[in-house]
Amino acid sequence: MTLEFTLASARAALRRRTISARELTQAHLDAVAALEPHIHAFITVTPDMALAQADAADAALARGKAGPLAGLPVAIKDVFCTKGVKTTAASRILEPFVPPYESTVTANMLRDGAVFLGKLNLDEFAMGSATTNSAFGATINPWQRADSNTPLVPGGSSGGSAAAVASGMALAATGTDTGGSIRQPASYCGIVGIKPTYGRCSRYGVVAFASSLDQPGPFARTVEDAAILLGSMAGHDPKDSTSANRAVPDFAAATQRGVKGLKIGVPREYRVDGMPPEIEALWRQGLDWLRAEGAEIVDVSLPHTKYGLATYYIVAPAEASSNLARYDGVRYGLRVPANDLKDLYEETRAAGFGAEVRRRILIGTYVLSAGYYDAFYLKAQKVRALILKDFTDAFGQVDALLTPTTPSAAFAIGENEDDPVKMYLNDIFTVPASIAGIPGMSVPAGLDAQGLPLGLQVLGRHFDEETIFAVGAALERAAGFTARPRIRMGEGA
Repeated sequence: MTLEFTLASARAALRRRTISARELTQAHLDAVAALEPHIHAFITVTPDMALAQADAADAALARGKAGPLAGLPVAIKDVFCTKGVKTTAASRILEPFVPPYESTVTANMLRDGAVFLGKLNLDEFAMGSATTNSAFGATINPWQRADSNTPLVPGGSSGGSAAAVASGMALAATGTDTGGSIRQPASYCGIVGIKPTYGRCSRYGVVAFASSLDQPGPFARTVEDAAILLGSMAGHDPKDSTSANRAVPDFAAATQRGVKGLKIGVPREYRVDGMPPEIEALWRQGLDWLRAEGAEIVDVSLPHTKYGLATYYIVAPAEASSNLARYDGVRYGLRVPANDLKDLYEETRAAGFGAEVRRRILIGTYVLSAGYYDAFYLKAQKVRALILKDFTDAFGQVDALLTPTTPSAAFAIGENEDDPVKMYLNDIFTVPASIAGIPGMSVPAGLDAQGLPLGLQVLGRHFDEETIFAVGAALERAAGFTARPRIRMGEGA
């Protein structure tokens, strides 16, 4: 039963002293040892550090001075710098890098007593929708189709985080979301994931992909658990100029609010051609659940949503090409010896970056180049402003929006990889919220015909995560989603 704990129930058991932090941590380390060969969610496991942190948590609990995450075993996406622990961003170019400092988000979690099990796999530099672009191998979704053992993607880029939580290897995990990299893998793996408002969580110490889009957030098994973890992760940070100087609300309390009297918007543009009927049916069911709980359903329009993907795949690669220029073999990370400085740059970057990262650097460099900046990048920024205005106008009429999270359930590894554009379309429902900087959450709400999880996405106003948690919790209660993946401790492992 140890691995059936939620973050909230484990915290309660630790404080009742019915289980120790060391016992809880050891159980999860045992699960990692048993399941990791099947799932490959971790890049680095830190058992000695985790047990030392667990012992410190037990001591704090005994003194009655435990933080809100004391003794809770979680795992960290390998883009968060962790002092003294290798941080790779799933790239060969950063493989030897051991940070001398801690990211603000992970420092906040350590302050609150969290136990870190290790660093989780991802698409290289968070560029991807499947966690198949990692330099250290693909992560396998713990879910499988009912009639097949074909390995499925866990989503991306935070696929290691989603797979670790879904399989029971960690109680919760951190992720980052640039265009859907928390919400999409949460949907594919049947768990909860929230991208907070841009600026809610500090980006200090997070390896950058696209600086105006990246935002840390939590993965967890329940909406309440996600609220608990976000409460520790969030907060103003003077070391990050984009960090918002706002108080952190009691997100967990918001899960008990209910939705009576709320207006829930249905954006008509999210009904796209070719969307599977079961996703359309689940969307309708979600609206019926909220209506039954006292919410009013309102049709709204987001007319520039159709330009979201095109805008994202100009802005994000442009920022990536700038951010990744720092990896040159001179200051830190991989260095390939060469005869002169130019060859050093070329050889190091050629050996250190994978195909998808090189593709996005090339796209970004192109759209920023002389003669194309105005035609592409500047125009994309103007469209971005229009997308933000659409959401602002919609939230003048409603309190939150409900949409599908993804256009399909998880697909097989290798299924779409020969078509980058098809891979990019996996983010069609998540990208617009990232462009606008608004918060969004995926909540598991049902299964498709093959027994794979499907998520519903709740979007809210800037810095109104509390309403998202209220709506998400109402959906969670109505859906009663209790399905579990086949690959779990004692099940198919």
